[in-house]
Amino acid sequence: MKFIELTIHTTSQGSELVADILWRYTNYGVAISDVADVIALQSNKAMYWDYIDDSLINGGDVLVKAFIPIDNAPTLIRNIRADIEECRTNGKFYVKFGTLEMTQREVEGDDWLEIWRKHFRPIHIGKRIVVCPEWIEYQPQAGERVVKLDSNMAFGTGEHETTAMCLKLMQHYLTPASVCIDVGCGSGILGISAIKLGASYAYLTDIDEIAVKSAKHNSEINGVESQVKVVKSDLLNEADVKGDIVFANITAEILVRLAPTITKYIHKYGVLILSGIIESRLKMVIDAFTAQKLKLEKRVHEGEWYALSFRL
Repeated sequence: MKFIELTIHTTSQGSELVADILWRYTNYGVAISDVADVIALQSNKAMYWDYIDDSLINGGDVLVKAFIPIDNAPTLIRNIRADIEECRTNGKFYVKFGTLEMTQREVEGDDWLEIWRKHFRPIHIGKRIVVCPEWIEYQPQAGERVVKLDSNMAFGTGEHETTAMCLKLMQHYLTPASVCIDVGCGSGILGISAIKLGASYAYLTDIDEIAVKSAKHNSEINGVESQVKVVKSDLLNEADVKGDIVFANITAEILVRLAPTITKYIHKYGVLILSGIIESRLKMVIDAFTAQKLKLEKRVHEGEWYALSFRL
């Protein structure tokens, strides 16, 4: 099968928003190539290179690649252009997107799959979670719990700051009796990780059919499907479901829309963990949830993103 490899030139700030748009139009893979990630790894000694080309470091260009079936590529690319332009001109994001130059080339299926897989390695998050691509064998160290993901199917690999912060915060609150709910579950990484760490049950929802299929598949390959329920749903629609830990890693605007109703899905003294929040939206989100009698306990940030935990 042939694909169009679509490459969009942007910035570190704009890359995640561009990637989110691309995920609307393909389930065959989106990859971000950002030298800032290389520099960060070099700085914290997570990985070491003897030599990094100065021209690469000073280039400032971030590449976001998507792989689109060739048959309907022209229509999809027109839609992608329109969505990116709308995002660029929308004043609510306060993000510099760079040139947004697009290039495309035809590739064979085996070519893009190999490119895609090269981008993923085991990711250590907090003290206990290791997120590992399904195709890589990883021998866990004492105390580690491996979460395997088929990252070809949907976003949510743990690489992004918002997901990583949710996973780290979760490890502060989780107990063996915990029931977890994830609103907008994507790949299912948060709920699956919770079960791997000893939670009793995870209820996952998403409005995207690809994400629902991905979360179910990832639950199966991790052997936790009996403790995980995945449903296609706009937010929550089962009134009898309550969580000791409730996740919502979405966007600030949707989080604010959730605020008046989400508390009825949290057990008394339960925890709500929110992420997907940029600094300019932070006060708006905090105000919306404290107005619902939730107490802010923790506020953390990585890069431009923030995560919050509240106690009911």
